[in-house]
Amino acid sequence: MKILIYGINYSPESIGIGMYSGEMASWFASQGNEVKVITAPPYYPQWKINKNFQNRYSHDLIDNVDVTRCPLFVPSKPTAITRLLHLLSFSASSALPVIKTYSWKADIVIQVTPTLFCSLQTILLSKLSRSKSIIHIQDYEVDAMFGLSMFKNKFVQRFAYWIEKLLLANFDIVSTISHGMIKRAEEKGVKQNKLVLFPNWSNVKRFTEAKKNPSLLTELGIRLDKKIILYSGNMGEKQGLEIVIQAAKNLEENNGVHFIMVGEGSDKSRLMKLAKENSLNNIDFFPLQSYEKLPELLASADCHLIIQKLGAADAVLPSKLTNILAVGGNAVITANEDTSLGYLCSEFKGIATLVKPESVSALCEGILLSLNLPKSNLVAKNYARNFLDKDMVLSKFLKDIKKMA
Repeated sequence: MKILIYGINYSPESIGIGMYSGEMASWFASQGNEVKVITAPPYYPQWKINKNFQNRYSHDLIDNVDVTRCPLFVPSKPTAITRLLHLLSFSASSALPVIKTYSWKADIVIQVTPTLFCSLQTILLSKLSRSKSIIHIQDYEVDAMFGLSMFKNKFVQRFAYWIEKLLLANFDIVSTISHGMIKRAEEKGVKQNKLVLFPNWSNVKRFTEAKKNPSLLTELGIRLDKKIILYSGNMGEKQGLEIVIQAAKNLEENNGVHFIMVGEGSDKSRLMKLAKENSLNNIDFFPLQSYEKLPELLASADCHLIIQKLGAADAVLPSKLTNILAVGGNAVITANEDTSLGYLCSEFKGIATLVKPESVSALCEGILLSLNLPKSNLVAKNYARNFLDKDMVLSKFLKDIKKMA
């Protein structure tokens, strides 16, 4: 098959959507498919163009995948308005390259969202080339935008949801990453026979076999006699990570625990400043670690934090969770029971500790409870083996879309 993948994030971004899109494209190519990608230069989570790339049009062949990159506006300090300009700039710069693939005659066009702003050219291309159009929803960006109160105008909200519903209705297939997000798509008017579950995955074997690495902790300057509470990933507004600083403050007198925050993001400098203002000695910040070190880093933690604000709890699903489960980590998740994460914890008892979002006391209680659990979470490991294996997830998705195409 000829498969076109279209999305703003792509490899070599090592976390989040870009990582999954890169692995998906490479896997499709390894199965004998002809794959093209239209994307942007890597910029996430630092919100800065990767030093090995330029913010201009470029073309390359990576893992037998034909990759076209299009320039975009990258705000150094993202706000609601600059994020919109950021997404619009990619939609504008990539529109012509997308339409020009008409002559290639793709069998399937997969648009990865964010961003919905790219939907018109995807739908037009699929109509012209008679290809099947798929929108793969990693984040419900409209839900996240209003859930996090970025815009409060009721008319703007109604208009945005109307546009979203109209766009979704024009795709042949709508896929997303959790049962809760599938349910949300139905609420947005997507017909059940157009929906496909396509969860994020893990290189399960690599993570389930990972062990605690004392030398890695020593290299980071972490004392080995401490219980490690780890947040690893993007440090952006939608996570609401100031609650971690507050939890570290509340647990300051517990000399046996130490918080580690690993990653990059638009909110990192503010969080570091907040920790400094509180004179906290029980929390350290580190840059994003290499993918090679990630399994041992996760295996070295005693408690993992999955933090989200109340309004974002079912608009986005943290991609970091898949590898935490695969490594058998004990995670504390801030989400309500009626969200995707809540359903996961309810259906698979013991997979993680679910606590009330945006509550410092609840987070602290969850952390202390998690630290008293057995080091290796067998429920989490078994779930990863049964549902998150990369080859299994991608094989099923390819089979599903071939059947529907």
